[in-house]
Amino acid sequence: MSYLLVCRLDQIAEAAVRHGAREMISLIAPGQNFHRPAVIDPERHLNLAVNDIAAETDGLVAPAMRHVERVIDFARNWDRASPLLIHCWFGISRSPAATIIASLALAPDQDDAAIARRMRAASPYVTPNPGIIAIGDELLGRSGRLIAAVEAMGRGAETSQGDIFRFDVTEAG
Repeated sequence: MSYLLVCRLDQIAEAAVRHGAREMISLIAPGQNFHRPAVIDPERHLNLAVNDIAAETDGLVAPAMRHVERVIDFARNWDRASPLLIHCWFGISRSPAATIIASLALAPDQDDAAIARRMRAASPYVTPNPGIIAIGDELLGRSGRLIAAVEAMGRGAETSQGDIFRFDVTEAG
């Protein structure tokens, strides 16, 4: 079964090696440097410079249509031969939001409330970035259902950082 793998920045090498990931989406603040694990194909690494904010703020880069379009396009071109690794700084906001969007791009027949429940079951800590979710809702034609489902999911449990978790791509439910 194809699956998405979510983690924080300091876990990307461990996650990629342990799970055999060869493709990766990074959602990291502009100018933040990090080392791409050697097992990740440089041609299949999408590096998006975006801050963990929901709306425009002076000096920071808010998630925009162009960022979410690239997540959707990258996910749709994922070969599914190995897990797709998606990470951000702490693994609790940007990467879970991008994971939900990628999952819906791959399997659009999923129920929005069910995908939110699956995300919460996968990690008690996640609070998906509302800006990424709102843009994904629009781009994927969810008519507000995805926004409502993620809002109903509520804020994740307090933590300073998330942990590696698997998110299966399902065709429905």
